[in-house]
Amino acid sequence: MIVTKQKTAEEISNYILQYKSFFLVGCSECATLCGTGDEDAILNLKEWLEKEGKRVTGWFIAKTGCQILGTKRELSGYKQLLEEADCILVLSCGAGTQTLNEFFEDKPVIPVNDTLFIGNMRRFKEFEEKCKACGECFLAITGVCIITLCPKSMLNGPCGGYKDGNCEVNFHRKCAWLIAFDILQKRGLIDKFYESFLGPKDWSKANSPRNYSVKER
Repeated sequence: MIVTKQKTAEEISNYILQYKSFFLVGCSECATLCGTGDEDAILNLKEWLEKEGKRVTGWFIAKTGCQILGTKRELSGYKQLLEEADCILVLSCGAGTQTLNEFFEDKPVIPVNDTLFIGNMRRFKEFEEKCKACGECFLAITGVCIITLCPKSMLNGPCGGYKDGNCEVNFHRKCAWLIAFDILQKRGLIDKFYESFLGPKDWSKANSPRNYSVKER
């Protein structure tokens, strides 16, 4: 899932200072799980805006904010309320915000959230970064995402800086390659650890912006 957090009130205020009326758009997927795009988040933002002397013309929660055509169809029922707004505020990830950007060329679209990372939810509303979306997955070899867990994204074993099993960049964390070693050892696959040489990573697979169609498969 894409993990987001809401910007501070001060930052939002700086973005919307010149506008008086707003339409709010949330997302029922990742942002709802993060508590940044659900009904509570929208109503809290609405209450805050009104206390600041602003007007909220309306709001809705997109089924999937990054789904362009689906969101466009959903928005069709809010045409009048959207026209009355000076500005669109989006409570989703950056992808959801850019969906709305495509629809309103003459109206500012402003993100309320910061997009942090692709992660897993360990406990309710507690998230851990797990994937860099780098375009070339090595999990079959390493068991964990080295590109993500290692601050240096080392591809072939730990660097010379780790000490007592901990990372030199963040000494509170265990070295990512030692985590990989432990996992493969428990699975009886430790030979792969010694035999595998990942070589230079093909970073062209992570060259942005990227496009992909299932028709290419």
